[in-house]
Amino acid sequence: MKWDSFVVATFACFWYNALLCQGFYLPGMAPQSFCSKDKMSTEYDCKPDIQVYVNRLNSIESVIPYEYSRFDLCQAGTGGGIGENLGQLVFGERIQPSPYKINFMEKKECEVLCSKKYVKEDQNTPEGKTSKSKLRFLRKAISRNYQHHWIIDNMPVTWCYSVQGGNNGKFCTPGFPLGCYVTEKGVRKDACNMREHFKLPDTYYIFNHVDIVIYYHSKDPNAEWGKNLPDGAARLISAKLTPRSIKHTKKNPCSEQNEPMGIPAVLKTDLVINYTYSVHFEPNDKVKWASRWDYILDSLKQTNIQWFSILNSLVIVLFLSGMVAMIMLRTLHKDIARYNQIDNAEDAQEEFGWKLVHGDVFRPPRKGMLLSVFLGNGLQMFFMTVITLVFACLGFLSPANRGSLMTTALILYVCLGTPAGYVSARIYKMIGGEKWKTNVLLTAFLCPGIVFGIFFLLNLVLWGYGSSGAVSFSALVSLLALWFCVSVPLTFVGAYFGFKKRPIEHPVRTNQIPRQIPEQTFYTRPLPGVIMGGVLPFGCIFIQLFFILNSIWSHQMYYMFGFLFLVFIILVVTCSEATILLCYFHLCAEDYHWWWRSFLTSGFTAIYFFLYCIHYYYTKTEIVGFASTFLYFGYTIIMVFLFFLLTGTIGYCACFWFVTRIYSVVKVD
Repeated sequence: MKWDSFVVATFACFWYNALLCQGFYLPGMAPQSFCSKDKMSTEYDCKPDIQVYVNRLNSIESVIPYEYSRFDLCQAGTGGGIGENLGQLVFGERIQPSPYKINFMEKKECEVLCSKKYVKEDQNTPEGKTSKSKLRFLRKAISRNYQHHWIIDNMPVTWCYSVQGGNNGKFCTPGFPLGCYVTEKGVRKDACNMREHFKLPDTYYIFNHVDIVIYYHSKDPNAEWGKNLPDGAARLISAKLTPRSIKHTKKNPCSEQNEPMGIPAVLKTDLVINYTYSVHFEPNDKVKWASRWDYILDSLKQTNIQWFSILNSLVIVLFLSGMVAMIMLRTLHKDIARYNQIDNAEDAQEEFGWKLVHGDVFRPPRKGMLLSVFLGNGLQMFFMTVITLVFACLGFLSPANRGSLMTTALILYVCLGTPAGYVSARIYKMIGGEKWKTNVLLTAFLCPGIVFGIFFLLNLVLWGYGSSGAVSFSALVSLLALWFCVSVPLTFVGAYFGFKKRPIEHPVRTNQIPRQIPEQTFYTRPLPGVIMGGVLPFGCIFIQLFFILNSIWSHQMYYMFGFLFLVFIILVVTCSEATILLCYFHLCAEDYHWWWRSFLTSGFTAIYFFLYCIHYYYTKTEIVGFASTFLYFGYTIIMVFLFFLLTGTIGYCACFWFVTRIYSVVKVD
């Protein structure tokens, strides 16, 4: 009864923490106040100009993103971009200033941005070849549904459109399409469904006009932030736009009655595309500056059925774990009492059960070097994950801080080389290993080298396509410097202290001659046990896994770090208990080879992870093309390998504690 109360209390605390972490975040920048030109002066901390930044363009049909400057659109010139952090460089974010000029409270109607002229493609001239190349790339991007991503005042510019259900019938997405395509059969794809006049077959319509509406929060006389500002000062709450495709005319340049701006599949005459924009300002004093992200995050929320599904999954897994723990404790208590009672009575009965293999249970495993290396790197991953999730729940890694999640994870990983080297050295010394130099080198280079090798191969593919997702040479040098100059020395330091300490002492002695293992039943054999061991841990993560994969491949924001932290705790519990339970069955069947089996039992969750990623690729993504498919599975292999190290280490540590504990409380001659 006490255990049930503890489980309920624990779940209630973490559930409250999950809800709290969803709504709280620390903004990614200090609040910026804006005022009109006539209100601006050197004594006031406000400015009139509102800078519009453009990020890379990406698509749900392709894993290959491109910089804004890669497209033949209106450019702002070179320089003046936002400095990217390490996480943004790895993710391929390229934030640059745009040519759009916006001043606070300055209304604009059909402002001309620039014009692009293309000559007909049958001209064998430099201009004709250039036009053909630019239009070919533009058509391909439109057919693949590439999306713009703009930023104003560190807020994504959103495109809100009507949907059935949702948040008041509106769905707001932090991006808008480059254009839309009508197929040869007249089928309107993607954004072409918005209006009926996108109807010419085999035509690519480009959105060359945007209506921008900027909402602002006026200065409150009673607010602390507005005391030293003029009356016209304000803070920006949101920026929304509506893209339109317009064939401009001199009489009505931006009228909605105009025909859309279409690019034919083959350009037979010269073509001119005019880019225009309109800007309007609307007050919104109902929304405070600290809550301005809410309308975006609310649009990303799932239906009530999905939320109840998550809750149901967590409750079932948590209580099932409690039941398994209670069964194990009661069974073990009876076993230990029976064994000790036999010893006290000096009974001559033959030993039975898991006590029978006490002389072999701590026999060093095969490939102990590799196991110790995996455990060192796995513990490094574990600590990195825990600390990162704590920072995320506190709001430091909110969507407002672009790239902060990856930056934090990378910095923590390289700085946690010391526990990796220490644990690897302690495990290797415990099993009687003597090649300490090889152990240290493998701990420092094997697992990071595998990840970096796959990442570099994928980066070569992105380089070949000229993608913004390709990490630059200088960024690669920075990553290598972090690895060789920070992580490797810290690993050596940890290994030094690990080898310097005395070996871990086992509670029982190991016999010189190994005991023969009897023939095993089907469910106690290694492979079935390993396969069964990963089912329960995977069952507690696959719902959150769906949201995480959506954020990666469908370019949606992930902000449910409270739920993720709760799911991670349940993952640790289920990995530990599933491994301990199967280890107990194997020991009772007189099979003492638990070292690698404990690692692989929980580590097999990564195989289910990989199978789910394959299922997600075929059923949920719209990725097309060999290169994008290759990149998808390449990045998936990296995630699966790191997840294998993480879950395998959790299972091994739990099993090692369990085996050491049970053999330390029984009397052995």
